[in-house]
Formats: sequence, C-alpha cells, structure tokens
Amino acid sequence: MKKMEKIVQNYIWQDRKRPIFGLPLSFTKYKLTEEKLLIETGVLTIAQEEIRLYRIMDVSVKCSLLQRIFNVGTIHCCSADKSCPEFDIKDVKNAIQVKELLSKNVEEERQRKRIGTREYMAADFDDEFDDDNHF
Repeated sequence: MKKMEKIVQNYIWQDRKRPIFGLPLSFTKYKLTEEKLLIETGVLTIAQEEIRLYRIMDVSVKCSLLQRIFNVGTIHCCSADKSCPEFDIKDVKNAIQVKELLSKNVEEERQRKRIGTREYMAADFDDEFDDDNHF
C-alpha cells in the first residue's frame, strides 16, 4: 500500500472563529489560498466547504459594538457557487482588513482565469415593462 503524500498548501490567511471575547475558542477554521476559501467545522465529524475565489461576487463586513470592542467582525459573502450561494466568515480578527484581502484575491483570481461578471439590475428590466410604456 502506498503512503499518501502530504499536500503542503500555502495559506495567504487563516484564522478561527472567535465567538467569546475575541478568543479562538471554536472548532470553525477559515483558510484562504490563492484559488479558494476553505471553511472547516466540527470536532468529531469534520465538514469542509470549499469556495473557489472567482465565484465570489460580493463581500461585506458587519461589526457590532461588542465585536468592535474585541476587534472581530463577520464577513458576509455572496457567490455563484451552487452548494454555497451565501456564507459568513464569522467572528474573525481584523475583519475589515481580511475583507480587503479577500476582495483583492478574488479580483486577482478572476484576472488569472480571465473571468468577467455580468450584473443585471432589476431596475433595468422594470423600466422596459413599465405600465406607461405599453402599446
């Protein structure tokens, strides 16, 4: 039987969820590589979600007063990933800087893969079918 080779990944950023006083007392881990974001949860049963960076469409940060006191925040992401269209990176340290890092890496990955995005505004469609414009 062949031994499995250990895959060495270089992480751009990694952290744990910090739900209590900004301390990493959680079994949720976040890891960012050049191509993907990994979210690992669990103790006995481990689940790992992998989101390709070029699929992330929108990134925002929310920091409550208590989170700001402990320098943590929650990053909300919307993606084109079918298994995970919306997800949160909860209670991470320096959330605003992490959001900027994530956004930068998303754009770089899109450029590397030559992927563009199209945004459809609901207002554009509403104007075309406005009641005043019917013949």
